[in-house]
Amino acid sequence: MTETSLSEIDEMIVYEKMQAALEHQNEAWAEGVADGIEPEIIADAAFVTVMRETVKLFGEDATEAMLEDLKRRMLTGEFSPERLIQ
Repeated sequence: MTETSLSEIDEMIVYEKMQAALEHQNEAWAEGVADGIEPEIIADAAFVTVMRETVKLFGEDATEAMLEDLKRRMLTGEFSPERLIQ
């Protein structure tokens, strides 16, 4: 196998894991809403969990850099529901 094909396989594995993780998060979100928890409370709890885990894994400086990147991506519309992916 060539280096390129191994890299492509790794990318496919990461993509599949991301899709599975998003599915789990969507299910948890739907369960919370079904239990009567307001979406803004679910979102806040998700952010708290993400921040704790990210700081634990990467430290505060790397987490701050990640937040700056997320801010840039948000401001360019990457997370907007109206955004069309072509």
